[in-house]
Amino acid sequence: MLIIFIRATILYLFIVVIMRLMGKKQIGELQPTELVIALVIADLSAVPMENLNTPLFYGIIPILTLFIIGEIFSFIALKSDKARGVIYGKPSIIIEHGKILESEMRKQRFNINDLLEQLRISGYPSIADIEYAILETTGELSAIPKSTKRPVTTGDINVNVNQEELPITIIIDGRVLSSNLQIKNLDTAWLKDELSKHNIVSQSDVFFAYITENNEFKYQLKDNCNSNQ
Repeated sequence: MLIIFIRATILYLFIVVIMRLMGKKQIGELQPTELVIALVIADLSAVPMENLNTPLFYGIIPILTLFIIGEIFSFIALKSDKARGVIYGKPSIIIEHGKILESEMRKQRFNINDLLEQLRISGYPSIADIEYAILETTGELSAIPKSTKRPVTTGDINVNVNQEELPITIIIDGRVLSSNLQIKNLDTAWLKDELSKHNIVSQSDVFFAYITENNEFKYQLKDNCNSNQ
């Protein structure tokens, strides 16, 4: 039993490292070659994990080989547009100038119901609102609305606005993130002063706290403490 536990742990950690090295992508964003590699890796890892008579390296070596192949494909695709088209395929235009391209729909085995569903997910319930729709190589649909259906931006009405900054988290579950305080050129003395202003006895009472783009201190106390701000 202990041997099974150790083998499973080693394979799990090895696969986690491999998947992290492959990059940060959700399953739906994987290219076909990347998805195949991920599925085969899962299958290869199951054999030495279940069968104690199979050496562990019989699983590790093929997984490592697939990872190297995937990295080679990615490098080639990065350096050559033609190779990228061969390896990953090319995006397909499904709607052009508001007209559905029936031949391309058939070619991609993409039906009207799929198209309407993807457009609704993108926030466009009517095909009449769409100028272009492009089926990406990952299978996702990119919708470009007609100019009359696009949201108005501050640039359209010549209004200048300041660039927003990300809020900075400074406390998580009672733990102060000192490195984040330094980003704002603040210190623990400033934090203690802010906690005192809001009648917070201890940082351990704070579930979550952050600094807004306007340098305002916002917080939420833990459930067993008072209400949040």
